[in-house]
Amino acid sequence: MLVRPLSGREPAISLPRGSVDAQMHMYLPGYPALPGGPGLPAGDLPTPAQYRQLMAWLGIDRVIITQGNAQQRDNSNIIACLAEMGDVARGVAAVGAGVSDAELDQLQQAGVVGLRIMDLPGGATDLSALETLDAKAYARGLMLAIQFDGSKILEHETRLAALKSRWVFDHHGKFFAGVTPDSPQVAVTQRLIDAGNCWFKFAGVYESSKSGGPAYEDVAAIARLLAAHAPERIVWGTNWPHNLAREQKDYPDDAELLETVLSWLPDEAALQRALVDNPEELFALPAFREATA
Repeated sequence: MLVRPLSGREPAISLPRGSVDAQMHMYLPGYPALPGGPGLPAGDLPTPAQYRQLMAWLGIDRVIITQGNAQQRDNSNIIACLAEMGDVARGVAAVGAGVSDAELDQLQQAGVVGLRIMDLPGGATDLSALETLDAKAYARGLMLAIQFDGSKILEHETRLAALKSRWVFDHHGKFFAGVTPDSPQVAVTQRLIDAGNCWFKFAGVYESSKSGGPAYEDVAAIARLLAAHAPERIVWGTNWPHNLAREQKDYPDDAELLETVLSWLPDEAALQRALVDNPEELFALPAFREATA
């Protein structure tokens, strides 16, 4: 698993103190992949110890560990990873509509602050559970991380607009069919953000960009627009260990990717918001204190 930069250099940008990586995955041995999802990441497992190297390299202080699709709705691995990482980490779990109060109690006690919906192949929980999980999340102060093909967001706008929970539109919206700043899908995204309980996550740009790296100009155009429109609603994540970029020739350099994506924010104030203030609000994190690092 690649942790140090392919370019052999340190990042040119300094992250603000308290920065939160709002999207990544990690694994410990002994938690196998389950039917219905993809396999575990190829090669060495990306472990908490390796991720701590990434934190030190990039300047990350806090992290949100997202349940990987490989283990579907068995959250045992992220519970173990949360215990391993300690107070710098919180989690987003995958559960079904029929999840029990006892299981939610256990997840929250372990440090879970959100529930994941991924309406894409291999996802553990799709949009059919949206309203049920929204009600459960809202009652407990949890957030929702929602991922689907954003090209279809016009079909889902009414349901998304009715959500009571804090929620984040994941992975740059994953507009697989391609959009421009003038596309109706972008206007819908702006309306949802303007409702006050929706955030937009900069993470995994390479998964939906049609123009490709290193500039990802198609996704960059949307990211710049939304960051200027609502800097108080942007969060950022590394998407480490880049599970869909399994071939080393396609594996992103985390320093270069960080510099590219964060350059889409309009100014230093927006950087502070996206990396510290906004994730604290979205994930209901305590205000950063140096002692937690």
